[in-house]
Amino acid sequence: MIESPDRTPLPRDFFDRPVLEVAPDLLGRTLVRMTDDGPIELRLTEVEAYAGEADPGSHAYRGRTARNAVMFGPPGHAYVYFTYGMWHCLNLVCGPEGRASGVLLRAGEVRVGQELARKRRLSARNDRELAKGPARLATALDVDRTLDGTDACAGPSSPLSVLTGAPIPAAQVSNGPRTGVGGEGATHPWRFWIDGDPTVSPYRAHAPRRRRG
Repeated sequence: MIESPDRTPLPRDFFDRPVLEVAPDLLGRTLVRMTDDGPIELRLTEVEAYAGEADPGSHAYRGRTARNAVMFGPPGHAYVYFTYGMWHCLNLVCGPEGRASGVLLRAGEVRVGQELARKRRLSARNDRELAKGPARLATALDVDRTLDGTDACAGPSSPLSVLTGAPIPAAQVSNGPRTGVGGEGATHPWRFWIDGDPTVSPYRAHAPRRRRG
């Protein structure tokens, strides 16, 4: 059986590049999540790049910790973190081993397994909102910390993989500041999205938390 070109898994060397090359090149690709209940497939429409120790907005800015260790490992692995005590977010590690960088998967269009995603995203008003934002994307795909370190290039046996899909022409890709990033990294135009796509999340500037007492 000959595999359709758009169903070909992305190889590890796709991810073994600078993060600002990988991030926009992920748009239009197909993220596959194999769950116990069946597959969910999502067309990526919005991502953000994080450049590790050179990027004040990155979890790896101050070096390696137990939490971010996967970011320093081989490219093509998943980095999953828990935020605000409520939500998980899914990233794909890029660049050479030992030099942390990654792409946050911010939004996408669920094309296969919508019924499975709907069960996890009961508050979504329509299918466009199933994975509209990084926490919603992870929730819809049943992603949590158990997937941290998953090799997305390991083939069909992996619970996560990325297929070639239909890459987006550069003319249809927009970029701007990352959502919710403050400080020195606030102005980096490292958020990339498919222009005009209804599943892209709204931009929100960083809002410092108020201290009580």
